[in-house]
Amino acid sequence: MMADKLKLTAKEILEKEFKTGIRGYKQEDVDKFLDLIIKDYEAMHTIIDEMQQENVRLRKQLEESSRRQHVQPPAGTTNFDILKRLSNLEKHVFGSKLDENY
Repeated sequence: MMADKLKLTAKEILEKEFKTGIRGYKQEDVDKFLDLIIKDYEAMHTIIDEMQQENVRLRKQLEESSRRQHVQPPAGTTNFDILKRLSNLEKHVFGSKLDENY
């Protein structure tokens, strides 16, 4: 995914040749700097790969969680049973506060 958008690879950076001029840069300094860039570039690719794998894992986890939430109530349960249970839960959680509001 992300690799398609990048212009360079670590190998291309490593193999890049620069023309020298009369008062050009020191070849040794350029090579050291390019080595740093290559290491960072490779680390970036590693991080991107890890994040993409984590993204896939989290999407699967979310999908599985969504499936579990759509579980139907047990057979034979009516709307009245569900409302009664909710009412009991509200009384348990809110206690006498519900009676004061009505």
